Amino acid sequence: MIRNAAAGASIQADIENQMKRLQSFFTVYLVAVTPGFGQMLKVEAMANPSGLTSLQAHWGAAHDGSPLLSWAETAKNGSYTLRYAIHRGAQWSEPRTIATNRHFFRQPAESPSVISFADGSLLAEWVEIPPASSEAEYIYVSASKDGVRWTSPVMAHQDRTPVQHALASMVASGEREASLVWLEALKGEDAPSALKRTVVSSDGKVLKEESLDRDVCTCCPTSIVKTSRGLLVAYRDYTPQEIRDIATIRFENGRWLPSRILNPDKWEINACPVNGASATARDNRVAIAWYTEAQDSPRTQLVLSSDGGATFSKPIRVSTGNSFGHVSAALDQQGGAFVSWLEEGNGDEGVRLLVRHFTSAGVGGAATQVAQGLRLSIGYPRLLHASGETWIAWGNSGTAKIQTARITN
Repeated sequence: MIRNAAAGASIQADIENQMKRLQSFFTVYLVAVTPGFGQMLKVEAMANPSGLTSLQAHWGAAHDGSPLLSWAETAKNGSYTLRYAIHRGAQWSEPRTIATNRHFFRQPAESPSVISFADGSLLAEWVEIPPASSEAEYIYVSASKDGVRWTSPVMAHQDRTPVQHALASMVASGEREASLVWLEALKGEDAPSALKRTVVSSDGKVLKEESLDRDVCTCCPTSIVKTSRGLLVAYRDYTPQEIRDIATIRFENGRWLPSRILNPDKWEINACPVNGASATARDNRVAIAWYTEAQDSPRTQLVLSSDGGATFSKPIRVSTGNSFGHVSAALDQQGGAFVSWLEEGNGDEGVRLLVRHFTSAGVGGAATQVAQGLRLSIGYPRLLHASGETWIAWGNSGTAKIQTARITN
């Protein structure tokens, strides 16, 4: 919250100055369009109030539907601070601090997230690694009723041994509770890892933990959404034959239904690709984007559903070239889907961050370039559609600000 008019004016002036400095940069990089069919997208650079050493951007929505941006900032002692701000009208709120002096796991796929409840309360989750450990990862949650004062962080899982508890995603699954899905590797990355769910109250208390799948791909991000029928989780499954395809599991009428393979890509790989699916939902409409290298064809794909994920369309190829994945998806009010992904650049350009829009019927528009650079510096981009606007955030270098832009079609 802006404490006084002078502070608010200072923040807005700083953002306007950032905007001016960014205009020339984005004039070059935000208008390039990959040849294709359909209407091109417009990508408008939007300054944000994150610090100069920000990374691990993530989107959420405030209780009134306004875009909520969270990020981590690095300190000189190597620790991190988790912060957030809300965009209302044409302005960002003053950045607020959730937690300080924490040891976040700095991995592009492990960005902390913040969700809101109908009463305006907030819940944050993140993954930490102890300073003296190379194997342990622990998930923490913290809650706030007013967005200013936050509860002391607590672990979101029952197991306390120094193993992987990671790759979490979270959604408000009730008026006063959230569902957190995550991966647990009790016997190391070479042994089966489990997909688990933790139910957390809106005031930050851990209520319940359960196992959803006992053998999944160890280090690929999870994605959970709420539909009008219940919950849907998308994750990368695993078989003893080293097939790592995307699966979904749904919670409806008080019970979990059997998991199903989203599409039999039959991607066989004796390693973890650190490339998960991105699910997005609006009422009964669901879109899921994901990456695969099956048949030696690296590509990003998309499926659509109009019945809460009970059935899906045939896969639609999203990428236009050699994809690297790191996908994100967001549904608009008309049931169309925005999808972003990383793709191989030309020559020494590194990777390109691209975005496309697909209608509810699966008709794709042109692929528009948002940014280009080193893969690590771009990180794991995130899309959001809220209050009738589509946003994208990226950047993971730790030596420069995260970047944000608004997308229109």
